[in-house]
Amino acid sequence: MGFKHFRINCTLRILSIGALIYIFSYLAILNSYPAVTIVTGLLILYLIYALIHYVEQTNRDLIRFLEAVKYADFSQSFSPARQGFSFDRLRSEFNTILEKFRIARAEKEQHFRYLQTVVQHIGTGLIVFCENGNVDLINTAAKRILQINTLKHMNDISHVSPALATAFANIQPSHKQLLQINDIDERLQLAIYATEFRIRGENFRLISIQNIQSELEEKEMESWQNLIRVLTHEIMNSITPIASLASTANDILKTTISSAATAKNRSTNYRDICDALETIKSRSDGLLHFVQAYRNLSRIPEPVFQNFMVSEMLIRTGQLLGRQLKEAGVKLKIEVIPQNMQIWADPELIEQVIINLIMNAIHALEPVEHGQITIKSYINNRSRAVIMVTDNGPGIIEEVQEKIFIPFFTTRQGGSGIGLSLSRQIMRLHRGSISVRSLPDKKTAFSLRF
Repeated sequence: MGFKHFRINCTLRILSIGALIYIFSYLAILNSYPAVTIVTGLLILYLIYALIHYVEQTNRDLIRFLEAVKYADFSQSFSPARQGFSFDRLRSEFNTILEKFRIARAEKEQHFRYLQTVVQHIGTGLIVFCENGNVDLINTAAKRILQINTLKHMNDISHVSPALATAFANIQPSHKQLLQINDIDERLQLAIYATEFRIRGENFRLISIQNIQSELEEKEMESWQNLIRVLTHEIMNSITPIASLASTANDILKTTISSAATAKNRSTNYRDICDALETIKSRSDGLLHFVQAYRNLSRIPEPVFQNFMVSEMLIRTGQLLGRQLKEAGVKLKIEVIPQNMQIWADPELIEQVIINLIMNAIHALEPVEHGQITIKSYINNRSRAVIMVTDNGPGIIEEVQEKIFIPFFTTRQGGSGIGLSLSRQIMRLHRGSISVRSLPDKKTAFSLRF
């Protein structure tokens, strides 16, 4: 039943061809009607061609279907040819399979877009390149870290940082490497990891890049805070009773000496003991104040975040320190781009950081004849708000630059060594960072990044 139309059609065509062959043979034997004989022969040839073409229709549909699968051309469709149920069902199955391929390809494309979205939005930079160095994939995080818009070949990284290009070229698969590079206003501590895989018969290398500078600073500050808590606790517990006992003994001795004086029996030894106890009490009180100052490093209040105008905060800070700047003969220049720039932070804590940096700059400019401090606020290439405090002082040598944010470390006589440590901790509470870049005998620039 399924081949009814096809069989009937083929049977009728074969019978027609057979009848025409009989007529053609009869006319050829008579040899009376040559024109009719030729026409009959041509008609036979046409019917044979038409029959072959008709029979091969299924083969052509099958070839078209296989080519559609081969070239992923799932826009093809097969309409019923009215050759019977089985042929219509065959074309229907072709359409069903192509539809499933269309659905599978759509799902694959959705999955690919999903993975692309994930890759482009993760915080870790990713670069995939083949053996000849051509870059197959680079995500947004990698572009942001490298400060580039596009990357076609790995050799182009040398324009960003020769050290980074060397690290990418030499790192071995399944190995991790730490690398420090300097940006315009920021120091980056990069963790680089490499792995290899093979796909489409070609070897590829995947390199992940992560800027761990903020994590290192946070762990460093956390370690110092823990150390300070332990030190201050132990020192306070030891000094407090010493100071108390020294004060009590000193008071008792003063009373005894005073009484002995009226009796004309003052002892020189009593005076020496009194002086010694007075010294103990004085130094104990000094140590108590010293420890109390460092205890502030672990007791910074939580920031109260709000939007505020950077220009207003900087102008207010400049007015607050106007007398110190005038007495030191230092000029202050403030530049905010754009003028209406705002940041989301605690204005009081950030103002304290700016005050610390300006006061440090004033002390650094004491030997300079024409001292100048420039405060510039702008949006950097990583779309982060930056406040940069620059002075034209003697600068800071490179060895000291690595240490100035460490608690207790100071290069200024009489300095406490907590100002910059406190500033870094305040910036960490704002999920930002502070760094320094200095050219000896030229300038020093502290950058706050939000």
